[in-house]
Amino acid sequence: QVQLVESGGGLVQAGGSLRLSCAASGRAPIFSSYTMAWFRQAPGKEREFVAAISWIIGSTYYADSVKGRFTISRDNAKNTLYLQMNSLKSEDTALYYCAARGGPAVTRTENEYDYWGQGTQVTVSS
Repeated sequence: QVQLVESGGGLVQAGGSLRLSCAASGRAPIFSSYTMAWFRQAPGKEREFVAAISWIIGSTYYADSVKGRFTISRDNAKNTLYLQMNSLKSEDTALYYCAARGGPAVTRTENEYDYWGQGTQVTVSS
């Protein structure tokens, strides 16, 4: 079992930056053996893929809407996943979730992730 806790959300003006963190805990083997991802859900919309990072060589994948503005990274020694968000737009306003799945395959499909955090709210004012 893996527990995920997100933090770092808040209110920011358009054009600003935020860094989200996701702390993982649970029984070994842990963080380094999971593929990690960020998803988000805006009010009235379905949850959507934002970014993912593989556990073997740290390959990264992004939704087109955030490519070039967001950066996903991980620190396996600290069991922590990050999402650096720059040049934020009002359409980035959403509840951001951290997700994990066992194994090396990276997927953008939410139902293929086994563990989820409770989410952290990001609100971008225009």
